[in-house]
Amino acid sequence: MKGNDAVSEAAIRAGCRFFSGYPITPQSEIVEYMSWRLDEVGGSFVQSESELSGISMIYGAAACGLRTLGSSSGPGFDLIQEGIGYIVSAELPTLLVDVVRYGNGLGEIVPAQSDYWQVVKNGAHGDYHCLVFAPASVQEAVDLVSHAYDKAEEYLNPAILYYDGAIGQMMEPIVLPEMKEHDPDQFSWSIKGRGGEPQKQVTSKCYYEYTTPESYVENLRSKYAAIEKNEQMWESYLTEDADLIIVAYGIMSRTCKEAINVARKQGLKVGMIRPITLYPYPVKAFETLPENLKGVVSVEMSALGQMVEDVRLVVNGRKPVYNYATGKMIPDTEEFISYVKNVLEGKEESV
Repeated sequence: MKGNDAVSEAAIRAGCRFFSGYPITPQSEIVEYMSWRLDEVGGSFVQSESELSGISMIYGAAACGLRTLGSSSGPGFDLIQEGIGYIVSAELPTLLVDVVRYGNGLGEIVPAQSDYWQVVKNGAHGDYHCLVFAPASVQEAVDLVSHAYDKAEEYLNPAILYYDGAIGQMMEPIVLPEMKEHDPDQFSWSIKGRGGEPQKQVTSKCYYEYTTPESYVENLRSKYAAIEKNEQMWESYLTEDADLIIVAYGIMSRTCKEAINVARKQGLKVGMIRPITLYPYPVKAFETLPENLKGVVSVEMSALGQMVEDVRLVVNGRKPVYNYATGKMIPDTEEFISYVKNVLEGKEESV
């Protein structure tokens, strides 16, 4: 099943019954799939006139307790940032999908990982984080959908499924979950739309729910502290004896894993840490590094290297950190191993 279609079906099976969005490559299949599939399960689909109105509709549906889905890419994802900020301020759960394309402005439609700063460090103003999940395969994307909904509802916070256009467009065999029922009336905060219900105000909670500015600040701090403590996800691969650890996520991690296997056969002790959550970043994965480790390499499909900033923070000066930013290209095995050899031989500059 194609990645975008699989994510759409996984959302349906996780109980999603509302979608609003606008077509833009390489995520348009999500819009198309939801346009007919939601009708089959009694849900609502709106192709909005813009991303601005689409995210506002998602805000309203989420306030009613529905499991909602929105998706976009590139300049379209830019346009939903204000809406994300308002959803955060109302402490509402929703799931958004960013299928990443390369470049600034209109950019290109080829896959990339260059939205890291926007998605992980936030594109709206204020103090907040979105939960960010970065699958490396179509199956993992499917598996993370239900988990992301659960965590968004647990913490009353938006979640983002963040993957490059390659995963969105590729077809892989998958196992879909069973259909799950979702009761939008289960939440005390949701608007029920029935007479006799107490009046609900689902807007910026800092204005009406918290008695003092300090209590609002403390709520934010405790929420994100709990997320950072409990929700880190990662995969470690052959790191125990590694002379060099690669840090990569998404489609890039699959290329790196294959190259690591080849490098090992050549006697190069290379391992990998693959972040699955980008927020919270998997700090725990870096707590203990091999004594013989010579360095850590951040590998990502962006021109400047964006995740490398977080890699530097978690390594915290214990080992050199290198930035292997490939732009919009996925390096082949030979290129990757050549770079690894250069690092181990001291021919590359650390950051």
